[in-house]
Amino acid sequence: MTLARSQNLGNLYFLSSVKSFLLWTFTLTVCMIVIGFPLLVLVVSVGALLAGALHAILPLSGVLFAIISVIGIHALAIMFMAGLLTAKGIHPQEVEWLRWLNGQANPLHTSVYASCPLTCDINQLSI
Repeated sequence: MTLARSQNLGNLYFLSSVKSFLLWTFTLTVCMIVIGFPLLVLVVSVGALLAGALHAILPLSGVLFAIISVIGIHALAIMFMAGLLTAKGIHPQEVEWLRWLNGQANPLHTSVYASCPLTCDINQLSI
């Protein structure tokens, strides 16, 4: 019985680690696309220069090599960081700024509309 319970806990930990890795990969990819857009311009510029330089040596596959290397470096960096965060035991549920990923709303935010002084109660204004 103890052996069966220990195997279930091992499988549960493995599935939790895989889930954490996939969530980190998704989150870091979204952050790289959205927040790293200015960095993307720099990366595309370097990739274009690399493709132009390699075009003299490898006429057809120089551009392909440059594109694959730029995309591959980004993909490997995202997977490495996701693996590192998962190995350290940092789960996306524990990170404060990832509440949107878990479907939790920001509890400190209250909406105040322009017509509120005319239509709201005095008690609501003090909030």
